[in-house]
Amino acid sequence: MRSDPADFEFVAPTSLQDAVKLLAEQQKAWLPIAGGTDVMVQFAAGTLAARNLLSIWNVPELKRIEILPGEVQIGAGCTYTDLREHEVIAIEFPLLVRAASLTGSIANQNRGTLGGNIVNASPAADSLPALLVYGAELILVSVRGERRIAYCDFHTGYKQMQLAADELVRAICLPRNFSGYVSYTRKVGARRAQAISKVCIAALGRVQRATSVFIEDVRIALGSVAPVPIRLTGTERILIGNRLDSALVLRAEKTAAAEIRPISDMRSTVSYRTAVVSNLVGEFLERLGEGDGR
Repeated sequence: MRSDPADFEFVAPTSLQDAVKLLAEQQKAWLPIAGGTDVMVQFAAGTLAARNLLSIWNVPELKRIEILPGEVQIGAGCTYTDLREHEVIAIEFPLLVRAASLTGSIANQNRGTLGGNIVNASPAADSLPALLVYGAELILVSVRGERRIAYCDFHTGYKQMQLAADELVRAICLPRNFSGYVSYTRKVGARRAQAISKVCIAALGRVQRATSVFIEDVRIALGSVAPVPIRLTGTERILIGNRLDSALVLRAEKTAAAEIRPISDMRSTVSYRTAVVSNLVGEFLERLGEGDGR
């Protein structure tokens, strides 16, 4: 049974200043929503608790994509379609564009926002591993001003994050320093799209080629294998600075499998997720050695 609209109050400020002012005046009273792709599912199912909804969909400050010399700032209200269609993001951040193209249907991509994906805090979210490997930072805003936080520190536990009740995510900042990297991403699910990931991976690597292939840098992040999206820092450490060969690949696969904390749920099992992670890491390293990313 659907929720009753009479149980909700809905306001739609048209400026960021008005939105954060309202949050400051009535902390914890408002639930900010943008595209509403997750909130409205709960509403339709009758599971959304009655509360006041603060629409930030039409706030122009959250819709901007700013191209700066050292970084790209993506407004939290930018949709997956905005990401897919932006020339600079498509060229410099292909992992994020690929994740956007695999998130739900075209209708979902037209409404769902990058900021919403972050604060919804699902460990299975497709875009979040890409943010981890790109070393994203978040700009959080309130009436008290702005602060920046590394995205890797933002999620502190399942559905828990470093976001105060009076704050909004204003922008996602990506450094423009990944030229020459091989990128790799895969989403493993019941279907190619419109399915929640059993496991998703985003990875970047840069190698030096001489008589052998040596790994100069590598970044690997996963979703759906822990309470929050994670970087495989242990696996990265054993790879960086070493010659890429079959022995190193096998060691990396085993290390990756030991780093994750998957659960068995309605979508998959611990053993399946562990095996898939090992295989995906191996496939990434194979493509890295070949110089082939996708």
